[in-house]
Amino acid sequence: MERISPMSGSRRLLSRLRDVMAGEEASQERLNQIVAIIASDFVAEVCSIYVLRAGEVLELFAATGLASQSIHKTRLSLGEGLIGRIAIQATPLALSEAQSHPDFAYRPETGEEIYQSLAGVPILRGGRVTGVLAVQNRTARSYTEEEVETLETTAMVIAELIANSKLLSQDELHEVEKLGLSPIAIDGIRLNRGIAVGEAVHHENRIQISKLVSDDPIAEQLRLDQAVAEMHGAIDQLLEAKDVAKGGEHKDILETYKMFAEDAGWLAKISEAIKNGLTAEGAVDKVRNDTRARFRKQTDRYFRERLHDFDDLAHRLLQHLVGSIKKHKNLKLSDDIVLIARNMGPAELLDYDRSSLKGLVLEEGSSTTHVAIIARALDIPVVGRIEEAIEKIEAGDTIIVDGDNAQVHIRPSDKIKETFINTLASQAERIASYAALRDLPSKTKDNINVELHLNAGLLADVQSIHHTGADGIGLFRTEIPFMNSHNFPDVRRQSRLYERIMQQSNGKPIIFRTLDVGGDKSLPYWDNAKEENPAMGWRAIRVSLDSPTLIRNQFRALIRASQNRRLSIMFPMITEISEFDKTRKILDSELERANTQNYLPINSLKVGAMLEVPALAYQMPALLKRVDFISVGSNDLFQFLYASDRGSPKISERFDTLSPAGLSFLKSIVEQCDASKTPISLCGEMAGRPLEAMALLGIGFRKLSMAPSSIGPVKEMIRSLSINKLQKILDNLQDITDNSLREKLRDFASNHNVKI
Repeated sequence: MERISPMSGSRRLLSRLRDVMAGEEASQERLNQIVAIIASDFVAEVCSIYVLRAGEVLELFAATGLASQSIHKTRLSLGEGLIGRIAIQATPLALSEAQSHPDFAYRPETGEEIYQSLAGVPILRGGRVTGVLAVQNRTARSYTEEEVETLETTAMVIAELIANSKLLSQDELHEVEKLGLSPIAIDGIRLNRGIAVGEAVHHENRIQISKLVSDDPIAEQLRLDQAVAEMHGAIDQLLEAKDVAKGGEHKDILETYKMFAEDAGWLAKISEAIKNGLTAEGAVDKVRNDTRARFRKQTDRYFRERLHDFDDLAHRLLQHLVGSIKKHKNLKLSDDIVLIARNMGPAELLDYDRSSLKGLVLEEGSSTTHVAIIARALDIPVVGRIEEAIEKIEAGDTIIVDGDNAQVHIRPSDKIKETFINTLASQAERIASYAALRDLPSKTKDNINVELHLNAGLLADVQSIHHTGADGIGLFRTEIPFMNSHNFPDVRRQSRLYERIMQQSNGKPIIFRTLDVGGDKSLPYWDNAKEENPAMGWRAIRVSLDSPTLIRNQFRALIRASQNRRLSIMFPMITEISEFDKTRKILDSELERANTQNYLPINSLKVGAMLEVPALAYQMPALLKRVDFISVGSNDLFQFLYASDRGSPKISERFDTLSPAGLSFLKSIVEQCDASKTPISLCGEMAGRPLEAMALLGIGFRKLSMAPSSIGPVKEMIRSLSINKLQKILDNLQDITDNSLREKLRDFASNHNVKI
């Protein structure tokens, strides 16, 4: 039997298929032509194409050599027969005696009982099976690896025809892409509360490949070689960077990454695909799809993680092949989208149209990363640490982000979806009712006034003061504008921003927290060495004191912006009194400098400290002599107090902020501040949750700072509460041994009609 020459035959076949693909015939007619061409080139009596349809069914869409009446009649379930086996395992199969295989399924209407041998390959697109391509011969034929490779390359072209034609309706095509992917719910960690329902959109720079079949394999190989050389050079530059060259774990990771980039087997497969007739881009994409399909079946975590390495390398190589990629700006997609990402920066999140973006799902992330902070400012529900989210969630999937319970529902059933939509509707009604509270005083039933302030980080957040009726901004995170910038903002640029913030507040107080960068909150234009425990590492005031120019410029900008105005500044992450003293000394020197330059004086200056490190609580007498106010940062404080990493899904919810120990610790701080008449507030996440806020009022807090969306619910709770009754429950915290007071506090709220 005459066999095709693997190299020339593959190119000739792809060339003929390209002409068919470019034709104007209907998609079905082109499929009919394709099976005839493949059968001829393979010297096979049968060539058939099965297309995956909704309902997990493989339907015979085109065939030559099989009975014509079986086309669109013969159907196989996933896993049924040899065709179903190829589809469900996403791997090729070549058999010289097909009918003796235990998975062989006889279909009398096809007339295939006379054929002995079979070679079939999955039709893959985006690493997902969309059909099966098979050839059959009457004799016991042993198909070579080169012939199977040619079938795989051909199947890649057919995949594009299936995806871009009208063989299946768009609705069914979307359903097919989700086949075999059952509804699932995955637990992660809460990065921002709230509920969102929307269509999944992957956050990645998608590279569109316009041409799959090449005219000149030699030229394509040269293009590949050049792109590989450029990619290797870029990786070498990363390794030579100052913060990498000195060594450490991050250098080891890059060295391993470089090793993958130079993997001879990976590159050889791409070259082989080019020899078989694909363009350089098409070859990279084919090998990426093959790798995805192969690695997805691995259960070993190490091998699953290697998929990310090769996936990223393929993406980088495609970038070098097609040139630079334009970033999306204010990207408008469907009406309701949920963004799926491994991780991302704040500027990337802000690129998306806020009216469309409903939720965010991250494979990585922690509540202190800047993307989580931006999301909270925008009131976008976020769940992080969702393992393999990018693999498990298909573009277009319906996603429910349940930030309240740190859970993501992927492809939920209609009943679950309906439940969450009803919850959203109820929340919308409550939000509307909060608007009526905006101008009402934040006073308890026993006439105790509580100040409600905002946590902010963007100029746009300042407008929320007026929308919510907040008393001011209790925490302005000055690092966010730094993160959302391509270079370090100079004094003039910072000063203009701070001045605009003060102007838009209409005289309401603002507390500016100095830069809290470092650790896991990196600046894109600043070298950041990776740390084992970034939350407890080189960050915040530690960075400022080690880089005094940084804090000097910020003080200079704040002073310039505050001429004839009030200025309140807060130092973050103070651990020792000496850190406060050193920072205050820098501020005083900048105030003296401003006096010599004829700046108008500041009307009122107040300087405070954030209490986030438990050690500072044991230096309160000395601290209270130095500060004008204290703000408790409960997020970090409880993380350090309980030795509980908020970024760990296993323990992030293990210790409750409403434990007797935690509340007792906070109560002692409040009592010391009250004794010295030093104002104290709390600006962590617990301030924005009605139940937790109720507990905080019960132990003496009278000033809370929270996200804009929390003002309404917390004010509603305050106006329904009698603090005197609550205090009786919380007076003897040290005598309570419960793990948490949450249920007791819920019972109190229920029994006393407190709206939580």
